[in-house]
Amino acid sequence: MVRQFNQLRNYSTRSDSFNSIITKCTIAGYNGPLSNTTYALKDNIVTKDFLTTAASHALYNYQSPFDATVAKLLSDNGATCIGKANLDEFGMGSSNLNSYYGAVVNPFNEQAVPGGSSGGSAAAVAGNIASFSIGTDTGGSIRLPASYCNVFGFKPTYGRISRWGVISYAQTLDTVGIISNNIDLVEKVYDVLNVEDQNDPTSLPESVRNSMQTTQEFSQLTFGVPSNFLFEEVSEQVRSKWIEVLEGLIDLGHRVKFISAKAIRKALPVYYTIATSEAASNLARYDGTRYGYTSKPLNVNDNPMELVFKNRTESFGPEVRRRILLGNYTLSSESGDHYAKATELREKLTRELSSVFKMKHPLLQDLYNEDGCDLIISPTAMDIAPSVKESTTKNAENLINEYINDIFTVPISLAGLPAISVPFNGIGIQVVGQYGDDKLVLHAARLIK
Repeated sequence: MVRQFNQLRNYSTRSDSFNSIITKCTIAGYNGPLSNTTYALKDNIVTKDFLTTAASHALYNYQSPFDATVAKLLSDNGATCIGKANLDEFGMGSSNLNSYYGAVVNPFNEQAVPGGSSGGSAAAVAGNIASFSIGTDTGGSIRLPASYCNVFGFKPTYGRISRWGVISYAQTLDTVGIISNNIDLVEKVYDVLNVEDQNDPTSLPESVRNSMQTTQEFSQLTFGVPSNFLFEEVSEQVRSKWIEVLEGLIDLGHRVKFISAKAIRKALPVYYTIATSEAASNLARYDGTRYGYTSKPLNVNDNPMELVFKNRTESFGPEVRRRILLGNYTLSSESGDHYAKATELREKLTRELSSVFKMKHPLLQDLYNEDGCDLIISPTAMDIAPSVKESTTKNAENLINEYINDIFTVPISLAGLPAISVPFNGIGIQVVGQYGDDKLVLHAARLIK
């Protein structure tokens, strides 16, 4: 816990001691629904009071002139930010070992990685440093670290929570979410943040939000198990806990059925095509000529392109450089129309996943499926958290495993669906709802005990 707090504190630009920050939670004026709570903010979300580095040397000294919408809403409702949480650089990674500021320690198991990219956010909660934390989820970056750190990790429906002030990795996937060890607090924070934001073009309008209100009864729910998720690679420990959860739900009077969504099999290549392409585009702005890291001041005699090349080579870590190269190749004219094809497959996956639910998709307006399920349930990850030693051994097998471990979370991100990782005896269980059915997902999380 002390080490975790030291890592968190290193991100702060204020001189307040930990005790004085906590005291601020109880002073007059903090009477909102989140009064007397503290939170850690993932360091790819900007605030005026703290540096925002995205765990990259490229932004080591960046100070935002404004607060992200989520930071303002949390402050207005009584929560106090105790600091910025470490992450994989620019959100790229699933171990939280890809940070310019060093690795994050997993308080639940110090020999294991905390997961990424919101590993610092999950560790702050697991180490009892903060009441809750705010992270971002692009392909599983909240759910995976929540699973590895044995806490709740909620990714709402895409568009529910404002992304204004979030440093983009892949803007059609990035979703702000909540991590806590208290499901009631997760819902309370979600209620505060679930508002339309005119500054964010991807924020859902109020009229759409009102049309997505759940009206069904919770007494008997149907949980769908995707047959396409029955991989041989799922560890026996995870598989046995998954079965135990399903048996527990049946004992409570709920139904479990198998469902099919064949497009899930193509989710990983679709995701990495889209995500790396958008990353290459979004990160092009970090060239060191206006702010952030620069190898030398720019003068009139310099070749600006040579300086930009040098700045980006020196300031980006290897995983970020790898994904930018992949994205630039995908977007190049010589590579064909991979991005367009991936987008088409993404739409197919979204419609296929939508068709398994009883509730119709509020934007696609798919037909009502009376034989469908209310929720999808699966493990969050293929196995328990790998050890730090395994994750730092950079061979081809470990690199592949780092990517394929997102197989349960990536399809859900591509479709923009709400999902939560629920801690169950050291294993994360993922519960997924139809687009907009966030409240049902939060309710179902309470059923897993």
